[in-house]
Amino acid sequence: MAEMKNLAKQTAIYGVSSILGRFLNWCLAPMYTYVLANSAEYGIYTNVYAWVALLLVLLTYGMETGFFRYVNKTDQDPVNVYSSVLLCVGLSSVIFASVATALSPAVAGALNYGAHGDYVAIMCITVAIDAFCCIPMAYLRYKNRSVKFAMVNLVMIFVNIFFNVFFLIICPWLNKVAPATVSWFFDPNYSVGYIFVANLISTLSKVVMLSPELRVAHFHIDVPLLKKVLSYSLPLLILGVAGIMNQTLDKIIFPFLYVSDVHTWTDAKAQLGIYGACFKVAMVMMMFTQAFRYAYEPFVFAQNKNSSDKKQQYADAMKFFVIFSLLIFLGMVFYLDVLKHVIQRNYWEGLKVVPIILVSYVFQGIYFNLSLWYKLTDKTYFGAVFSIIGLCITVAINVAFVPVIGYWASAGASLVCFFVIMLTSYFLGQKYYPIDYDLKTIGLYFFLAMGMFAVSKFSPCVGMLKYLQNTVMFIAYLALVFKRDLPLRAIPFVGRFVRK
Repeated sequence: MAEMKNLAKQTAIYGVSSILGRFLNWCLAPMYTYVLANSAEYGIYTNVYAWVALLLVLLTYGMETGFFRYVNKTDQDPVNVYSSVLLCVGLSSVIFASVATALSPAVAGALNYGAHGDYVAIMCITVAIDAFCCIPMAYLRYKNRSVKFAMVNLVMIFVNIFFNVFFLIICPWLNKVAPATVSWFFDPNYSVGYIFVANLISTLSKVVMLSPELRVAHFHIDVPLLKKVLSYSLPLLILGVAGIMNQTLDKIIFPFLYVSDVHTWTDAKAQLGIYGACFKVAMVMMMFTQAFRYAYEPFVFAQNKNSSDKKQQYADAMKFFVIFSLLIFLGMVFYLDVLKHVIQRNYWEGLKVVPIILVSYVFQGIYFNLSLWYKLTDKTYFGAVFSIIGLCITVAINVAFVPVIGYWASAGASLVCFFVIMLTSYFLGQKYYPIDYDLKTIGLYFFLAMGMFAVSKFSPCVGMLKYLQNTVMFIAYLALVFKRDLPLRAIPFVGRFVRK
């Protein structure tokens, strides 16, 4: 239980930056839906950031996980591992940024962004810097400096929010009331481009804050060590690329699939904008998964180094992840009529896919927790196989059904993809690294949550009566958790005020 309390503590600290930070960024969604001219512009934003997510995986090529694997080995010098990985990722990032900037006009034309090659250039430079910063951020996690980690992320996010508000709200207002103050640098027609500019500025601030960690590194690459790290990490690149494409490919290929004799490029971008905005509504689940991951991956490798059998802790971590992710699911679907106001009314038509997206996030989180078996047994190629299976499912469903039912197909593809690879990983994991997961408890909470959702969905209750019904079910779920699996006295801090 002590290990689990430490994991909970680390998750809470990392959550300050991940959950609060992403919530603050989440708050930009309503601003974008109100400030941008139409959903087609939001579609461009959605499409560009889908590419960014893919490029970030390509430019880190599994080196974060490789760093954690080798920095925890007793026969390795941690600073030597850190320096070699940092310089390798830094060199590849510089090469990418240089080539991408040179080719940006051609890329912008291929993506149907017209003459906006600057969109591509700005975001390629930004993602290259961000990829480089991933390694010193991983070093902070290794050193258990969760407070500094949280501070860096939060400051960067505040900088991003400030410049978003500055360029999209303050500057347009000044351009109307006192144009001379901003006309020398502000273009009112640049619109969505200022989102990318704000992101670049915030990423540069991250480099400044990480300068002490950068000075720790020796400017020398241990080539034999780097070969080992790359050998471990490169299979994770295939895993990472296929995995992130399972999450973002729909937003990358959607415009190309949706365009037809009936639907124009503008229609496709508008529908993608609606889908992307509704993804923002479901982002709470991703925040929790991300915060859990930041604490969980270092925890797994550290525990594996200190003891040969920590399987009960892994099983408990899985159980509590499922319990609390389903709690978030219920909280969101029960009060979706309130949460929908984070986006503009014209985007509400896509809200019906939010429950599907949320369940796919649950499956994705379970799959991540299951992935420890092939990481701890150095069988990382299995992760690549699972991700490729998922990618094939994602591509097949999107290609077959997006032209027919639009973004419903994209949401359904994500659900089916993560369900299949979750089950595949579980059954193979039980063969190579068997863990006695509490499937009875996990199944109980899952079917209870789905049953409650069905009651809420098909109940004839409306208005305040429906909110009352949903609140009663939400409290009942919480009561079961506290009675059956998480007594209040076991919760850090809260337990001080509960009698034994």
